[in-house]
Amino acid sequence: MSSSIQPIKQNASMVVFGASGDLAKKKTFPALFSLYKDGRLPQDLVIVGYARSKIEPNDFIERITQYIKIDDNDSETKQKLEEFKKMCTYYRGSYDEVESFQGLNKHLLEREGDRTERNRVFYLALPPDVFVPVATHLKQQCYPEKGAARLIIEKPFGFDLDSARELQSKLGPLFHENEVYRIDHYLGKEMVQNLVHLRFCNPIFSQLWNKDSISNVQITFKEPIGTEGRGGYFDSSTIVRDIVQNHLVQVLSLIAMEPPTTLSADDLRDAKVQALRRTRLGELQDVVLGQYIKSKDGKHPGYLDDETVPKGSKCPTYSAIPMFVDNDRWDGVPFLLKAGKAMNAGKVEVRVQFKPVANGLFNDAYHNELVIRIQPNEAVYLKMNIKQPGISSKPLLTDLDLTYKNRFTNMKLHEAYEALFFDAFAGDQSRFARIDELECAWTLVGPLLQYMEKEKPEPKPYEYGSEGPDCLNEFLQKFGYSYDTPDYYEYPVTNLPEDK
Repeated sequence: MSSSIQPIKQNASMVVFGASGDLAKKKTFPALFSLYKDGRLPQDLVIVGYARSKIEPNDFIERITQYIKIDDNDSETKQKLEEFKKMCTYYRGSYDEVESFQGLNKHLLEREGDRTERNRVFYLALPPDVFVPVATHLKQQCYPEKGAARLIIEKPFGFDLDSARELQSKLGPLFHENEVYRIDHYLGKEMVQNLVHLRFCNPIFSQLWNKDSISNVQITFKEPIGTEGRGGYFDSSTIVRDIVQNHLVQVLSLIAMEPPTTLSADDLRDAKVQALRRTRLGELQDVVLGQYIKSKDGKHPGYLDDETVPKGSKCPTYSAIPMFVDNDRWDGVPFLLKAGKAMNAGKVEVRVQFKPVANGLFNDAYHNELVIRIQPNEAVYLKMNIKQPGISSKPLLTDLDLTYKNRFTNMKLHEAYEALFFDAFAGDQSRFARIDELECAWTLVGPLLQYMEKEKPEPKPYEYGSEGPDCLNEFLQKFGYSYDTPDYYEYPVTNLPEDK
């Protein structure tokens, strides 16, 4: 943590903009309650939900707590929930009228009472086009005279490199970089946070983490649902903006970066930026772009069947993108970023495939792979060769398996938003994106976005519920991924290969 950023421990208020939306009721308020229940928020915290919708106070409380699940016999947590409800109020206002923010400040002063200082956290779960007017009014009307102010901004931060820079040019004079917390919720996920420890706490991995040992790296995002009525938004975003530019590029930077000088926010983010500045997009002709069609059984419609999608849209709902990090550690190693909607499963993982054994003794050995399952069912497992049990001398693929739900039965894994909100109050920006990180990410995918918009390439069709376009296997093989390594992690251990 930067020494200039002090934690907020008392005299605290938080304003949740966009409080009537799905994100607020499904993620934001459940995360805040979980932190409060565990004693990880300031006990005098005032929470104000802010939106344009006309909502009665009791309806608002019911709305923001409907996704908080409590066991019927858990009287202690029930009591905590009643306390949490009393911390929360709702204020209706616009996003562009000064009177609304004058009223918000008055509401905050009434709720905060007689405090020697006022520490205020503003969380913007809003469309990017209102970031600037909201931030402007907050600075002019609600910024504390004495105390800390923090501005938490949800993605997307811009639409491309130029828009991100323009947005920053307008926010920069209002809030200092130390006050801005740009959320990419993947940085709050347990297994993404674990990448730094996995790499730099374990010499067995750090010594192998280079081009001499690693053949290729896959970063995969698969979602089993389509756009489901959100086609209008998604069509302008595309899978590249929605998933690749932020989530997958952030994961890539943590895998590829050199050891940071310290674990401080600035040093960690410096290391990520240095890695991204050496990263380049592969050849455009090698990129796979796909769009889902209806499922084989006809139960799930195709992307173009969504009434909110423009007719004849060529928006990709799937992409497989090669990237390369041009430095001594990674020279020639492909990083394959794959993301798709309407797939056959829902999962996010990193798959590091090592080079084959080179001693000539075991030509039938499988490739080693280190797999980091980010979601669901967090896990790290190393696929390795042993002698098949019994009289056979053939290699057998098995794994060293760390599945979190099996190993850490008495430990709570916090949701991503819990970790991020906790860090924001603590003043730790290490799991938030700095502006130069975002500029690097936009620069990296920029040529692909321009190609998609100008050339409008025809996306490859794939069925809803499939593994993606038919050409995916050819893509993976071209960049060195070997399919000789079946993933027995997906199946019971009794599914052993036959001794042939």
